[in-house]
Amino acid sequence: MAISVRNEGAKVNSNINVTPMVDVMLVLLIIFMVITPMLQNKVNVDLAKTDNPVAMPDADKEDAIVVAVTRDGSFYLGQDRISAADLGSKVRDKLGDKPGKEIFVRADARARYLDVENAIDDVRTAGVDSVGLLTEKRQGPGSSGE
Repeated sequence: MAISVRNEGAKVNSNINVTPMVDVMLVLLIIFMVITPMLQNKVNVDLAKTDNPVAMPDADKEDAIVVAVTRDGSFYLGQDRISAADLGSKVRDKLGDKPGKEIFVRADARARYLDVENAIDDVRTAGVDSVGLLTEKRQGPGSSGE
């Protein structure tokens, strides 16, 4: 009588199938690529172009207070449109008990100088000592970096 030996270990496939994982990762990548531009919580303005802009990483933080001045002279505090008369009081309310906080101004390159100046004056009268003006780096052959 012969003894039959079963070799179960020879049938085991130890290779990992990565195709489903790659499919899931590609779907997630596409979702994030589509959603990320929508998460931008800024008013669309064409910032002034400069050769040597000063980096202001604090302007991208969630608790940063950003005042936007659009081309037509509208004022925005964050995403909320406000009137010029309410700008100082709204900034003061938003500051609360943090008087040393910096406020950032995003002004459209074609906004009237008087509108930008009035926004800065209103912010300064609200008790803000430090105002940052946000700009973009000039690209192309006219920039000094080439």
